Amino acid sequence: MEAKTCNESRVIRTSRIFPNDVNNHNTLFGGKLMSDMDMLASISATRHSRSECVTASTDSVDFLSPITPESSVCFESFVTYTGTSSMEVFVKIIAESLLGGNRRIAATAFFTFVALDENGKPKRVPSVIPETEEEKKLHETGKERADQRKTHRKMSKDLADYLTTKKPWE
Repeated sequence: MEAKTCNESRVIRTSRIFPNDVNNHNTLFGGKLMSDMDMLASISATRHSRSECVTASTDSVDFLSPITPESSVCFESFVTYTGTSSMEVFVKIIAESLLGGNRRIAATAFFTFVALDENGKPKRVPSVIPETEEEKKLHETGKERADQRKTHRKMSKDLADYLTTKKPWE
């Protein structure tokens, strides 16, 4: 299986912020931003693996600065690191003042997707070839994040063993 560059999975989309996209603070709803990020990340994962993919985890969603209706929001996503069947997808959000032109990083996130074969079983994915300094930094630190996700997932499963599925009134 031939490795692929980060650029081969890159997705870029720019949108405007409209009144129905904002909360009572007149900033973009975090949930809307997260939904859009997951959608773009899924396209990056599918481009990289050329197979159906499912979201395995969403982590490190960091809202760094508010996005207001005076701004456009540019989403950029690409695969940064792979395991056997899993892919880490980085999503960067750049807000741009439409009238002033200044740009800033408004949010970042990491998603993990698993590639599936025609039977719905995990499928091997190509490795990643980082090219830019940004891609190289993200790739170099990918194994550490993957290890942290494995530890976190085990802790979540252990906690789930103590949780009840009883109805509150039972």
